[in-house]
Amino acid sequence: MAFGRKPKALNNLLQEFMDKIPQKTEMKRGMVLHYWPDVVGGKIAEVTKQIRFDGSKLIVTVENEAWRYEIHKNRFTIAKKLNDRVESKVVKDIIVRT
Repeated sequence: MAFGRKPKALNNLLQEFMDKIPQKTEMKRGMVLHYWPDVVGGKIAEVTKQIRFDGSKLIVTVENEAWRYEIHKNRFTIAKKLNDRVESKVVKDIIVRT
């Protein structure tokens, strides 16, 4: 060992870096927006007109009332899946609008 330390695994180094950056919450929110289509599926992603954050609330605008109801009744499951995907609790609630 050149420096007297054991080499660290790359995933550990990346995790240490992620823990130290100050914009971590904003980055995780961006990841949530990116993962939205994967988590909710193609059809819901297709009818989603707008998705944005207002604090810890995810605001979703959809095309019609039927889709609003469908997302609203599954909002806790969707929030959990999104949070699990980004390994953080950035989505506290999902507000669905038409």
